[in-house]
Amino acid sequence: MKIKVKQPTKTTSSLVMIPMSPKDLTSSLFKNLSKKEVLSKKIIAGFSAAKSTHLILAGTETDQIILIGLGDKPTYQSVKYAFRRFAADHKKQLSTKLTLNLGLTNLSKDPQQISMLAAAAVNGLQLSTYDIGLYKTNDKAVHPLAKSTSTLSIIVDKTFQKEVEQAVLEGAAKASTQLSIMDLVNAPGNKAIPEVLGQWARNSGKRFGYKTTVFSKKKIISTGLHALLAVNRGSEYAPAFVIMEYKPKNAGKKKLPKVGLVGKGVTFDTGGISIKGHQNMHYMKSDMGGAAAVLGAMELTAKLQLPVHLIGIVPATDNCVDATAVKPGDVINSYSGKTIEIIDTDAEGRLILADGLAYLNKNFKPDIMLDLATLTGSSVRTFGYQCGAAFSKDERLIADLTAAGNTTGERIWPLPLWDEYQSHMDSDVADIKNFSGRPIAGAISAAKFLEFFTNDHPRWAHLDIAGVAFGDTGFSKQKSATGYGVGLLVEFLKNLVK
Repeated sequence: MKIKVKQPTKTTSSLVMIPMSPKDLTSSLFKNLSKKEVLSKKIIAGFSAAKSTHLILAGTETDQIILIGLGDKPTYQSVKYAFRRFAADHKKQLSTKLTLNLGLTNLSKDPQQISMLAAAAVNGLQLSTYDIGLYKTNDKAVHPLAKSTSTLSIIVDKTFQKEVEQAVLEGAAKASTQLSIMDLVNAPGNKAIPEVLGQWARNSGKRFGYKTTVFSKKKIISTGLHALLAVNRGSEYAPAFVIMEYKPKNAGKKKLPKVGLVGKGVTFDTGGISIKGHQNMHYMKSDMGGAAAVLGAMELTAKLQLPVHLIGIVPATDNCVDATAVKPGDVINSYSGKTIEIIDTDAEGRLILADGLAYLNKNFKPDIMLDLATLTGSSVRTFGYQCGAAFSKDERLIADLTAAGNTTGERIWPLPLWDEYQSHMDSDVADIKNFSGRPIAGAISAAKFLEFFTNDHPRWAHLDIAGVAFGDTGFSKQKSATGYGVGLLVEFLKNLVK
């Protein structure tokens, strides 16, 4: 979709979308529209402009106006959803030429608000084109906005044209990356295997200008990534260890913030010997949602050429059952040299993250380390599907991540990482065990396990995104990928370098 931001003109496309809040219905801008007899008093009375509502005004194929309700307190998330919802539900009525008029809402008077509105609307419109039927063989109708001929004209006052152009650029760039990683998360475990994650990173790095290295199984063995290898023992697919590094062009010797990301890349999780119940196990294709967020954040950061030194690591494997699979009671080694007693083979994500964190810290020494993982059902039971759980002893880091999540709608909320919880992970036979065995504080004890492999890094945070990376999106018949994490991470990086 080609997007152009321009000043108000008499000539527009046949289909014009106008976002409005309830307060706008009584504004002079809206009354001027009404005076043109485009709207009758009866129509005004029947449209509340509540969140995610819309009103299609009577017209012809060459003249159509659509009002999009924003609600009383529009946010990035609510605006994105409103536009995505409308464009997904009405794709048969949409044309390839669309105009978005941002000049008839009071939000247009504030540069931050109008930029947020533009970015969120563009992001939602592009996400509306997502087709989850990745492997359907029948001919599928292409969404009008996904066609190469589609255009979107955004009308805005010249005062804020530059700000809106930048916001639109970011909104569109984020959407295209989210669409790509949603394909990865929605792909079944026999399609999005570890090798595929590595190839995705190679292709993205080549296209957007960042370095990518993918360790083969032989290299993983020689490097000593023992925990990753242990999880992979029952698999028919070789593991992968993806290392990505981005620096902006012409960075030279300038001192840049160095941030390291680690994403859990379990491409399918049976639970191993500690096998999961059969109900909903097919959704375990989504257990690489953390990896997808890291892959997406690397790509979007490179697209936007942010002034930051960013390293991304994705340890990737599935967790399957085989005669060679790791067993409860086994003791394994790890890249850090610390030994781990396996209590539950379904606590596998933290094992591969342990190797990822230790490798990142030792070889890159980042100023900030973040890991993201669809790690525990405990975090879902705590927060439901509204936000991810966050853990760090650095209160400033938590505050910055929380602020970024609130801006993008990809929210997090902190849980304690107190040392009193470390005893939950004590082992009699090894340095640490991988599962507490207690029916309490599951997300916290998992975070304490990961902390053990950070070498007491002062600025590390763990994000448990089990409830938000994959769920009931409203855009598919079953649970599906949300694209969570890309916006949160990149907004955090943008704020970090301001």
